[in-house]
Amino acid sequence: MKKRAGVLFAVGATAAGLVTAVPPAVSADAGATSAAAGSTLTWTGCGTKKYPKLQCSSVEVPLNHADPRGRKITLALSRVRHTAKKFQGPLLVNPGGPGGSGLSLAGFVAGALPKKVAAQYDVIGFDPRGVGASTPALDCRPGHSSPVRPDSVPRGEQDERANLRRAQAFAKACGDKYGDVLPHINTVSAARDLDVVRRALGARQISYFGYSYGTYLGAVYAKLHPQRVRRLALDSVVDPTGTWYHNNIAQNYAFDARHKAFAAWVAKYDATYGLGSDPAEVEAKWYGMREALRKRPADKKVGPAELEDTYLSGGYFNGYWPHLAEAFAAYVNEKDALPLVGAYKNFGATGVGDNGYSIYTSVLCRDASWPRDWGTWREDNWDVHEKAPFSTWNNAWYNAPCAFWPTRSLNPPDVTNDKLPPVLLLQATEDAATPYGGGVTLHRMLSRSALVVEEGGGNHGIALTGNACLNRHLADYLATGKVPRGSGSGDADAVCDALPDPKPLPPERAAIPTEGSTLHGLLGFRA
Repeated sequence: MKKRAGVLFAVGATAAGLVTAVPPAVSADAGATSAAAGSTLTWTGCGTKKYPKLQCSSVEVPLNHADPRGRKITLALSRVRHTAKKFQGPLLVNPGGPGGSGLSLAGFVAGALPKKVAAQYDVIGFDPRGVGASTPALDCRPGHSSPVRPDSVPRGEQDERANLRRAQAFAKACGDKYGDVLPHINTVSAARDLDVVRRALGARQISYFGYSYGTYLGAVYAKLHPQRVRRLALDSVVDPTGTWYHNNIAQNYAFDARHKAFAAWVAKYDATYGLGSDPAEVEAKWYGMREALRKRPADKKVGPAELEDTYLSGGYFNGYWPHLAEAFAAYVNEKDALPLVGAYKNFGATGVGDNGYSIYTSVLCRDASWPRDWGTWREDNWDVHEKAPFSTWNNAWYNAPCAFWPTRSLNPPDVTNDKLPPVLLLQATEDAATPYGGGVTLHRMLSRSALVVEEGGGNHGIALTGNACLNRHLADYLATGKVPRGSGSGDADAVCDALPDPKPLPPERAAIPTEGSTLHGLLGFRA
């Protein structure tokens, strides 16, 4: 398992005409009897010090589900087995991405849920097609994100051409290495894989718990196989009507707002950090640091693009704010770049990794249409940058290979669904990676869903991170299948107060690991 696995994002509205119905799966339940057969999987111990009960297995799936007897690929699976007499079947878990490995997430979820609830499920983690321990595992262009990258904000044609060359080189490398595989790396194919996993587990139905992009994967699976869904819990919801270009454009505003929230937090603790008591002053100093790093990257590792990568992590999880603030203060006040380099290594350097980024681009670029005229990207991103400069161009270059992708794009499915049992949605109001509107949109598209809102919360991935109210709703749902109905306000069926923001680290600088930091170590960012 990589330290960071990755995730994805969402918001916005897709262009009219792109949404289509999901075609039926040719291979769905082919050869299966009306009663679920016993499991065909062999499990072996693969426990770690942190997750000693993990077991591992693998399953073959068709590369092309329209040709079930053709070429096969392999998915890696993990499991924490049920121990209670009352067995509620398999609970598949996914951390998002696309590109996130879910093997360790099974151990985390099984350990974080109340013991009585976890004991009733086989908690199943998996590496989706192309990811991690699954084979083949894609790695289009090793070292693509190695520092120091060109400044993400173009200062002229030369800067723009440098970033364009990188994006084009990555897209070409993917096509050259995996031309036969790329047409089958997409969300619908990954969702079809889940039903192969279900059959291999010998289960009539599965329950599913997904974070971030994992919410979209779960919604697509539910559209394909509504009769196979027993429970469906989705945390930090991707707007399924905005895949994917418009999601990224709109997401930039939300991340800029979270960066401003970080600056306000730093200003609140001016006595600790000495960066000013006015949030605008703090933010100006951050941009001053960015400019200084453009002229002279820290330790030849942290330039402006790497700085953005590092502080973007704070937009996903405010538990990182004390560490980021210390590095910021050391650089500005003491001219000491070492803490900043350390922060980059801990929060920015690994990102989603070469494999995770290869899957991220392969899925998103194939899933839906992207502008092929770079002039559209240039105009749109400069317009957004004027209002939200923190990560707009960084995000643009992260997704820019899709302008040159070697496979044609599919039409995203319409996940509207009135055939499911009650569904639980969990959403923070200030989430930057998957803004609040996405949760409301999916709530309206899933007729029996309930939306639990974390009021004032800004983190991405909120269940099992220490909020007792959210955890109770998730545990009750997995235990009983019941969801809250209409006790909240507006679109919310229930409301939980957000946890307070963190405080500065103690003088000894020993931060105590929390449930939130453990989860976000598995989720990573870019979601």
